[in-house]
Amino acid sequence: MPTCLREAEAASLRRRQGGTRPHPPRLRLGTFSRKREKERIRRPLSSSLSVLALLALCAPASAQSFANPSRILLREGQAIYEDLCQGCHMPDGRGAVGAGSYPALAHDERLAASGYAVSIVVRGSKGMPSMGYMLDDDQVAAVVNYVRTHFGNDYLDAVSAEDAKAARGN
Repeated sequence: MPTCLREAEAASLRRRQGGTRPHPPRLRLGTFSRKREKERIRRPLSSSLSVLALLALCAPASAQSFANPSRILLREGQAIYEDLCQGCHMPDGRGAVGAGSYPALAHDERLAASGYAVSIVVRGSKGMPSMGYMLDDDQVAAVVNYVRTHFGNDYLDAVSAEDAKAARGN
């Protein structure tokens, strides 16, 4: 006979003979349960706060750019590309195919027309979301100029903040 069945039979026999009770006496509700409830709430909360504090300390400087989610604080084209664009277009600008199709920016002949790149960044296109609400005109010009002069692209006619402003239609 398995041990658990023997123990259950022994407990049943003791109960019938007036021995130990099947369950421990109920605890009084009151301060004990309130304290326990507070502990149950405090533990996850303090753990969550600890994790957030640790993440804030360990976050790279580039993550600071997302302090205000509606605006990017970075000013240089390369830094903006690394924080905002390379997640989809990849660090080498070659794009990707997987959950979606992210076009390559490397050796892209469409970038020869500076207005094309500015319009795509400001307004978005197909699967590419608009970045115009996150970037000011100088930032749009900086990231477009970076992409047009890197990744095998050699388009040296620089885009200006005025070009970005014109693409917004303001």
